[in-house]
Amino acid sequence: MLKRISVRDLTLGMYLHQFCGSWMDHPFWRAGFVLKDPKDLARIRDTAVREVWIDTSRGLDVASGVAGVSREEADSQIDSQFAEMAGEMFDAPPTPLVPPSAPAPAPAPAPAPVRGTAPTSMKAELRAAALVCNRAREAVVSMFSEARMGRAVDASGATELVNEIAESVTRNPSALISLARLKTADDYTYLHSVAVCALMVALARQVRLPDDDVRQAGMAGLLHDLGKAAIPLDILNKPGKLTDEEFAIVREHPVAGHAMLSEAGGASAAVLDACLHHHEKMDGTGYPHRQQGEGISLVARMAAICDVYDAITSDRAYKRGWDPAESVRRMAEWGGAHFDQRLFQAFVKSIGIYPVGSLVRLTSGRIGVVMEQSRESLVAPYVNVFFSTKSGLRIVPERINLAAPGCSEKIVAREDPARWGFTDLTGLWSDGIL
Repeated sequence: MLKRISVRDLTLGMYLHQFCGSWMDHPFWRAGFVLKDPKDLARIRDTAVREVWIDTSRGLDVASGVAGVSREEADSQIDSQFAEMAGEMFDAPPTPLVPPSAPAPAPAPAPAPVRGTAPTSMKAELRAAALVCNRAREAVVSMFSEARMGRAVDASGATELVNEIAESVTRNPSALISLARLKTADDYTYLHSVAVCALMVALARQVRLPDDDVRQAGMAGLLHDLGKAAIPLDILNKPGKLTDEEFAIVREHPVAGHAMLSEAGGASAAVLDACLHHHEKMDGTGYPHRQQGEGISLVARMAAICDVYDAITSDRAYKRGWDPAESVRRMAEWGGAHFDQRLFQAFVKSIGIYPVGSLVRLTSGRIGVVMEQSRESLVAPYVNVFFSTKSGLRIVPERINLAAPGCSEKIVAREDPARWGFTDLTGLWSDGIL
């Protein structure tokens, strides 16, 4: 039986099934082991992780009277949260991206296109997004190379690139975001910056920020991890568990990036703040300054969400990325301790409860991969169905709009791609374009 408990109640002999938090929060690159070493227990308690999942069928249970949450209870809470989210609109926008002392401009009435761009289908936008993604990758590689050589990084020079990414996201939010998730280990750092830029733009539009603030949010996403250029490559790309010393070096990247951008000039206050504080948490357990709640700027709270989502859905040298829908649920499970809950709800609305690439099972028992979000419903995307659980065989792929009138199919469960061994999901959700 899986049970979520506080790390204060974690003891030797328990089977550690999963950390409640991104692997960026701790130096352990894996879970799934019996806790035997007192040093490991001490290290876990010293991290920002506040809760873990234990498997009581494979290790010790908590003592009688100690609080814990079952898997069923946790899933029920998340299902209720998502059901409420799907049935309401995100009405009151948060404070725009301006310094506290500046006059706040009136929020835009609704997310508006940039430069008159019109919405396009996922299939149509994927081709355009691929070109933007390649150009963006080259530009970010160049910026990181300059930073590694100690040269000033021209933040203002990335403005046109952010505009291109913003235009693609405005035409179809899912295309570039999904494309940038397909990273190799060598490309991770660079395409992660591109993906977070796109996610920030989508989130900023969802909360109805003015166009200029949308671009500032995108710039913050593009430059938020620049400080990783100061981390030795053998640590940055290490395939195994980091030592405490190595983990401490990695955690210095926000301060390093802020210093690089400050010295170079050209970056706005919002961009500088996101670079410095995108690892802060609402409960004050983040870094580098343990800011908490409303003390964390809006742009940094946005960056914290977008940064974690792309990190946990991407393959790394030491860990497979989580399924997009599973990632959204895990982030919801971590609750208000990690993220601004109002912003997180807006984030889910911008990418979907079942983001593109999610593997799902339908009422009929067929399995499909989410291809595109529906304008009608957060829980009824377009799905490419390709497998029957009843026969255990592949079937001719069929695109289904779950929001279409009269459609009897619904998503009844998420599925783990690793369990089924499907290796061609990218081609299925991209309709063969990728």
